[in-house]
Amino acid sequence: MKRVEPLVLVACGGFIGAVLRYGVALALPEVAGTLVANVVGSFVLGFLVSVTTTERIRLFLGTGLLSSFTTYSTFAVETTQLGPLAGTLNVGVTYLLGFVAAGAGLVVGGRR
Repeated sequence: MKRVEPLVLVACGGFIGAVLRYGVALALPEVAGTLVANVVGSFVLGFLVSVTTTERIRLFLGTGLLSSFTTYSTFAVETTQLGPLAGTLNVGVTYLLGFVAAGAGLVVGGRR
């Protein structure tokens, strides 16, 4: 793979992921939108790890698209704004559903 190609793949994937994430933000309220983006992204990444063999696809979808679609920094800020009880619940639900979704992606992809 040429030296510039990985950068182009990540940039193009990142652009698409950011646009998709913006669409989720328009469709769902703050915390719900972040949760949906992170859970869906976890599932797709788990699936991707199971079925993808090419570096190009991993760079475009994994490093590019899914990295910009999922949003840890938004999750962190929203969680701190929720207050202690709701914030703790948000962390627990997000991590639980994220791990379940990633595991489901691996299973659907045939890795487990």
